Amino acid sequence: MLFWFPKLRFSLSKVSFFGFEIIMLFFFLIIKFYSLFLSANNRMFAGVSPSDYNVPAEVKAAGFDICADELGSIVEGHDVKKIKFHGGVTGVSEKLCTSIVDGLTTTDSDLLNRRQEIYGINKFAESQPRSFWIFVWEALQDMTLMILGVCAFVSLIVGIATEGWLEGTHDGLGIVASILLVVFVTAISDYRQSLQFRDLDTEKKKIIIQVTRNGFRQKLSIYDLLPGDIVHLAIGDQVPADGLFVSGFSVLIDESSLTGESEPVMVNSENPFMLSGTKVQDGSCKMMVATVGMRTQWGKLMATLSEGGDDETPLQVKLNGVATIIGKIGLFFAVVTFAVLVQGLFSHKWQAGTYFRWSGDDALEILEYFAIAVTIVVVAVPEGLPLAVTLSLAFAMKKMMNDKALVRHLAACETMGSATTICSDKTGTLTTNHMTVVKSCICMEVKVVDQPTKAASLVSEMPVSAVKLLLQSIFNNTGGEVVVNKDGKREILGTPTETALLEFALSLGGDFQAERQAVKLVKVEPFNSTKKRMGVVMELHEGGLRAHTKGASEIVLAACDKVINSNGDIVPLDEESTNLLKDTIDQFANEALRTLCIAYMELEGGFSPENPMPVSGYTCIGIVGIKDPVRPGVKESVAVCRSAGITVRMVTGDNINTAKAIARECGILTDDGIAIEGPDFREKSLEELLQLVPKIQVSFHFLVYRISNCKKFIGNEKSLSHQD
Repeated sequence: MLFWFPKLRFSLSKVSFFGFEIIMLFFFLIIKFYSLFLSANNRMFAGVSPSDYNVPAEVKAAGFDICADELGSIVEGHDVKKIKFHGGVTGVSEKLCTSIVDGLTTTDSDLLNRRQEIYGINKFAESQPRSFWIFVWEALQDMTLMILGVCAFVSLIVGIATEGWLEGTHDGLGIVASILLVVFVTAISDYRQSLQFRDLDTEKKKIIIQVTRNGFRQKLSIYDLLPGDIVHLAIGDQVPADGLFVSGFSVLIDESSLTGESEPVMVNSENPFMLSGTKVQDGSCKMMVATVGMRTQWGKLMATLSEGGDDETPLQVKLNGVATIIGKIGLFFAVVTFAVLVQGLFSHKWQAGTYFRWSGDDALEILEYFAIAVTIVVVAVPEGLPLAVTLSLAFAMKKMMNDKALVRHLAACETMGSATTICSDKTGTLTTNHMTVVKSCICMEVKVVDQPTKAASLVSEMPVSAVKLLLQSIFNNTGGEVVVNKDGKREILGTPTETALLEFALSLGGDFQAERQAVKLVKVEPFNSTKKRMGVVMELHEGGLRAHTKGASEIVLAACDKVINSNGDIVPLDEESTNLLKDTIDQFANEALRTLCIAYMELEGGFSPENPMPVSGYTCIGIVGIKDPVRPGVKESVAVCRSAGITVRMVTGDNINTAKAIARECGILTDDGIAIEGPDFREKSLEELLQLVPKIQVSFHFLVYRISNCKKFIGNEKSLSHQD
């Protein structure tokens, strides 16, 4: 050591042996730390060695090469190195005995059972249902019942002491019977509702998603998902299990439910991790399920959460306040009465000169005075009030159940009775959400196509080039798909709007698979509520690039500068043609049709997938009008609400004319009612809003963006109520 450190030799001769040991220990720690650092650094850059992971014997025996814990650690830790070690997403799929193209094979039931045993099922552990006696205990927590209970106890003691066992228990037992009746009526009603809601909640959680199994795209309950399943996700879908990204376009995931981060996360082949409970904010993709059930991040989060207690309802707060005030007043007068009576007894004995001589009769007389005081308290507290309220709420709940409206808690009926406004969505709530194309304006010609024969005849009247462009646009610029199910029948999958367009294209004689195979998709921009349109860029088989777009008619038409005429020629979109198309859009909308504009453009200057799609320069192919019928019984329900003093307002993001037409059909929009869009609403001053808000019956974007504008809407309602 001295040979390697010659400068220390002289100094060491001047220090003690103890100092020498400290210096040696110091150098030893430095060398040890350096060696550990080199080891960790080598492991970091060398990646995961095969010796770091051994397949458990039971997993190997079941026919798989990766265990559930390893899959969980990959997704939870966002461990790219482990994925690379396992051969990427394709390698993981092979170790799970699945295919990223054809999905799981379910023909081998024995393999399916082993998969469930090794990896589990996609269900979360649920808490034990609350017993009936817990509801009884909760009903007993009512302040009025507590005061009545104390009164009953005192009444029993005093009654037995003054009147004997039989006659003295009448009043006390009567109060006890009232308390028990209220408690058991409330508990039985709440318990029955909890059982019904548990069944309803189970049904609600049976979300149907689209997966690929046995080479076929099919619908499946999320409860039936298994690791290795290939799931198809689009905008608005909730990720049903932890998984790995397989393929897709422009996928943004909202992870705020898990992480609290408001910024969406971009998911792609470099960052392929998708967590259960998150939502697809933009894009569409295929995901391979990695872990399910309680092994997912959402399952682990649910396991750590406990159910919070319920707050008191407004009526309970008021009743408790009334009971407290009445109890205090009754107690005050009871104390005054008892004091006056006792003071009279003392005065009488003082005048009689027997102040120091007390007998048993005097004690009974004081007990009678106390009984009178207790009687005042019992009479003051209205023991019939809780019973009357409970029976009325139970009756209201029964009526609502007959109308197919389940109420979880009995007390919820009281808040429902205070409702003055119902804001309802349009699509799927007021309407059936079963859409069909009934009118079209292709090549500047308006046609009715509400029947397959009419749609078929439309083909013969249209130029061949326009039909080809229309079919190419519908079949490629879509979030839906035409598949052959396991029964060998053709099935259309997708949103109701996409389904309607695909049905229309099929009725025109189109071939979905042939059109998809004839081109190569370069970029896909899925539909979202901000852009109100979607588009694709494709590479044609004969060469060249072409972009297709579709969406809200006003927005897409504004991006067009050319149109296909009745001869199939591409001509400039002049003022006359623009006015004709706008009049067509208004005509369709006034007939309560949802309108979509379809357009395309040739990309002669090339296109990079990293660049956004063009926003102008398109050629309009045509406009279609889609019918979404009003749900039966809606008009009658709106009339009942109106007769009860409840205002029904429709909330939608659709075309204003379409929304107004459907609102009139539902009986929502009246002659003095107003339909207003978000930008117009936000430009109004407070004084204008005070006059405007009560008349709004159809509202648009300002209620679609609920977070930023709903408070303003409610605040103005409150201002109006205060003025009245």
